[in-house]
Amino acid sequence: MLVIMLALAFGAALPVTAYADKYAAVVIDANTGKTLFAAKADASRYPASLTKMMTLYLTFEALQAKKISKSTKITFSKNAAAEPPTKLGVRAGGSVSVETIIYSLVTKSANDSATAIAEHLGGSEDAFARMMTAKARQLGMTGTVFRNAHGLPDAAQHTTARDMAMLGIALREHFPQYYSYFSTRSFKHGKRRMANHNRLLGRIKGVDGIKTGYTRASGFNLVSSVSDGNRRIVATVMGGKSGASRDSHMAELIKKYMPQASGRNTGPLVASSARSPIQALVSAMLPGKNAPTPDPRPHTEIAVALAQAKPTQPADPAPVLVEHGYAEPIPARMADIDPVATAAIEPPSGWAVQVASSPSEVEARAFLAKTNKQAAAILADASSYTVTFDKEGVTYYRARFGGFESKGAAWDACNALKRKKIACYAVMQ
Repeated sequence: MLVIMLALAFGAALPVTAYADKYAAVVIDANTGKTLFAAKADASRYPASLTKMMTLYLTFEALQAKKISKSTKITFSKNAAAEPPTKLGVRAGGSVSVETIIYSLVTKSANDSATAIAEHLGGSEDAFARMMTAKARQLGMTGTVFRNAHGLPDAAQHTTARDMAMLGIALREHFPQYYSYFSTRSFKHGKRRMANHNRLLGRIKGVDGIKTGYTRASGFNLVSSVSDGNRRIVATVMGGKSGASRDSHMAELIKKYMPQASGRNTGPLVASSARSPIQALVSAMLPGKNAPTPDPRPHTEIAVALAQAKPTQPADPAPVLVEHGYAEPIPARMADIDPVATAAIEPPSGWAVQVASSPSEVEARAFLAKTNKQAAAILADASSYTVTFDKEGVTYYRARFGGFESKGAAWDACNALKRKKIACYAVMQ
């Protein structure tokens, strides 16, 4: 009955591969601002790693203002270095260039890099988050509040599908000189090659970015920018049940609505501000008429929809109790996150090491946490996560560590785990 009601409300059935309470989607004509498709487009949702789009926006803004350069060294504090995977893996006190930070954000979605650049530009992560929210208001993102630079779960951090599409459009319009970073398929840092989590790059014609995101509370999110000749669209899908199903739904939306997009560019859609993030923050804290407001482009459905949006903050996800299990029970907050290591990512492609399989998701997560604690050095560069499969009507949860570059690397890690009496085997994800 719920699916029928949603279909009547939105003109299209809710994708069966999306969570009803997390799903939202929108397709915007990036030439005219016309909304080509919308489903819960202004409902409040968790952004997960889509958050890093705004982190990158402020980074590009600082580059453009020559406050930093691509070669500027960014030092990782203890706080940044301690961020959970997925991460670049720089030790506290170490540093990398701004360009390395950018590459690690657009490909590996590195949480430690997000915190490091946030602390550099904002002085602290909290201050940077306020700058992010202030910038969102300048861009017309009325339904968005940021609390961190990476997208790891925070009940007060929320956005909308339309706001994320707006941000995607703004990134391309305001920083064409840097936008090509989003189409990076992989980059090498040290001896490691890091692949982009956006699997539509190279698979769907015209896709040139932008960002994926995942936490358990948000489901699988994706913002895509697509060009076909003179036609351009930006689309958002949030709340997918898996990365593959989310990608499939995005591909369907692109196929259906790209032909409906206009081939005539009518000018910039998103107001750009020449003020610095600090100035934006000061303005955002002023009351009444002094608060920054978007400079909407007349006669665009984007501006009208943003003005009418009245988002509500999503409720704090209910805690999940440990049913029975291993020595280290999982805190309630960790139940919001998949993988267990609190990574705001989706399961990585390539080779993985599987260490357990259980009909209880809580037990699978607990085993991952326990294994990660016992073999922290071996799994330092790996991302932990769970994958489901059904057998005889029962859903099982495979506990895996992924991100290995080759079969040999996965086998070596597994052999090292076995020496610690941890059963495992290497598997292609």
